[in-house]
Amino acid sequence: MNKSGKLRKPFSAILRRALRTTCHFEVSNYIYTSTPQSRFLNSSSFSPPSEWRCPVPNLSFWSKTFCSESAERAHNGTCWNCDAVPKTAPFLFCESCRSVQPVDCSVDYFQIFGLAKRYEIEDRNLEGKYKDWQKKLHPDLVHSKSEREREYAAEQSARVIEAYHTLRNALSRAIYIMRLEGVDVNEEETLSDPQLLTEIMEIREAVEDATDSQALNQMKSMMQEKLMHWSKSFASAFQNQKFDEALTCIQRMTYYDRVNEEIEKKL
Repeated sequence: MNKSGKLRKPFSAILRRALRTTCHFEVSNYIYTSTPQSRFLNSSSFSPPSEWRCPVPNLSFWSKTFCSESAERAHNGTCWNCDAVPKTAPFLFCESCRSVQPVDCSVDYFQIFGLAKRYEIEDRNLEGKYKDWQKKLHPDLVHSKSEREREYAAEQSARVIEAYHTLRNALSRAIYIMRLEGVDVNEEETLSDPQLLTEIMEIREAVEDATDSQALNQMKSMMQEKLMHWSKSFASAFQNQKFDEALTCIQRMTYYDRVNEEIEKKL
């Protein structure tokens, strides 16, 4: 309670609002049936039924509306609290007065971590920078500050968390960097490759039948190898601006990533 007798808004409420208003990271449910369909799979005209469809993960990155609201509160690139000119970029935190700054949505996720905008990144560097930002931006560190700065901290921290989880995952990083290039990733598009669908069906059945961790770990290693293969294929296609090929890589990564998740749940 402040001197005017009004209750301050609890920090937990501010953080919940920030997380609701900011980016939403959601991976669509992959609907797939293990019912054998071999009589269709041998057909060159095979088209998978709707229950076999596996859409690209639904990744909705950082609300544009919310970014606009934050950008309006920025002070022409200087600190809102002390008017200091930032010494380094990105300007999420003022080194002069140690105030958390409002979100600037012209800064992409790669810039937040000081990375070049390229698909292949050093995960070690990403984690180290993430920890550094959390030491400066974590909302618990500004609990005694003004409501304004507490909101900035909740917003910035939520965005950094989202950026970290997006970039550290090969699939979500691929989707994100494609969207930065203005390439639309159709989240409803499905594959009609009978060979791939047969492979996924057999793997899923093997996962369901597995009774020991050794077998599951072997399948997990196989999925990780396939993910690495298609991740490298995506990197090459993206670098050469072969975006149709890059989209195909994303679709296949989606299938293998989902199977990998199912294996991890059973381990």
